[in-house]
Amino acid sequence: MFDIAWSELALIGGAALILIGPKDLPKVMRTMGKWTRKARMLAGEFQRNIDDMMREAELDEVKKQVQTVGSQTTQARADLEKHLSDFDPNKIKDMAAEASLKAEEQMKAAVEAEPHSIKPEGDHKP
Repeated sequence: MFDIAWSELALIGGAALILIGPKDLPKVMRTMGKWTRKARMLAGEFQRNIDDMMREAELDEVKKQVQTVGSQTTQARADLEKHLSDFDPNKIKDMAAEASLKAEEQMKAAVEAEPHSIKPEGDHKP
């Protein structure tokens, strides 16, 4: 973490032994260990908070994309339902029946207008 070599650590330990003394050195080391542990815990918590914020930002983007797709799907469904509401099978049957009746009437009118121009099937004499 601080890039300290073993020789430097031994030098610091020797200086601490001389300055602090052998009686209080274990207490100081314990206190330093607690501070180090607290510093690492704070650093870990800070990193987790940063990770959570990044995850939330990504989730917000994904949520916006999902909402966009959802609104597009809703619009497409509404358009489809609108077009399908115009589709009425009975109406189409009625329209087909009317067209068939009109065609029959036109054929009868054509036959009545010129009865000799239309020959029955099977009658091929000139």
